[in-house]
Amino acid sequence: MSTPPPALGATPDETLAAFVTRARADPGVVGLVLSGSQVHDGMVTARSDHDLHVVLRDRDASPLSELDWFRSGHLDLVVLTLDEFRRRGLPGDVAAFARYSYVHAKVLLDRLGGEIGAILDRKRALEPEEARAAAAAHLDAYVNQTYRSLKSFRDGRDELGHLDAAESVPYALEVVFALHRRVRPYNKYLRWELERQPLGERSEWRVERLLPLLRRILADGHPDSQRALFQDIERAARDAGHGDVLDAWGDDLRLLQPLSGGGPAGREASRGSSGP
Repeated sequence: MSTPPPALGATPDETLAAFVTRARADPGVVGLVLSGSQVHDGMVTARSDHDLHVVLRDRDASPLSELDWFRSGHLDLVVLTLDEFRRRGLPGDVAAFARYSYVHAKVLLDRLGGEIGAILDRKRALEPEEARAAAAAHLDAYVNQTYRSLKSFRDGRDELGHLDAAESVPYALEVVFALHRRVRPYNKYLRWELERQPLGERSEWRVERLLPLLRRILADGHPDSQRALFQDIERAARDAGHGDVLDAWGDDLRLLQPLSGGGPAGREASRGSSGP
């Protein structure tokens, strides 16, 4: 690498400040965007670094392009072109998984008269049609994983049912956040989001209910806990107009709905520990 790495200061803040000064002096840099724990109040620790996205006019516009994915204990860099920045994190992009990075991100430099900020704002929340499509797709995937899990529990294959239950949780979270036009947060920030920006008025999505329920499902796939979560999601999804996705499962959906007494839920629960 011919481009010198960022100068290391005495603290992460000093390292960031020195690099921002360097980037501001580079005419090929059109934007700087800060993300990560530094833009989440209360999440910074003594080990926190700075996550900085450096936006270039094009790859040949600046030698800083060679610093893409530079990492240190003070500063992590993502260097991308303006066109790449427009696409990054949006549906169809190879880095769609990175979208949450931009939800609370802060603009440190915008040489394009507000365009960097406007691009960033497009990433912060789901557009109505985007949210509807995402909710429907993830809802179907969530039902599929939960159905597979509960079939395994029904048939005495508890350890396999547990694996499918664990795989259902990411889909469940995608559904819940998409129903609110929200980008699903990284797990690190799930509690932060639920506490700082609650998902509407429903008690089901309050942190004191949702997190223990998810942890119980992840711990052992407890069928009653899975059915409790499905009941919450089914109600919210139907209210949002996604009944067609659920009804397409026909009678198979009955396996996911809460049961009592000596039916399948009762037998499954007897093999696990107590309810949620």
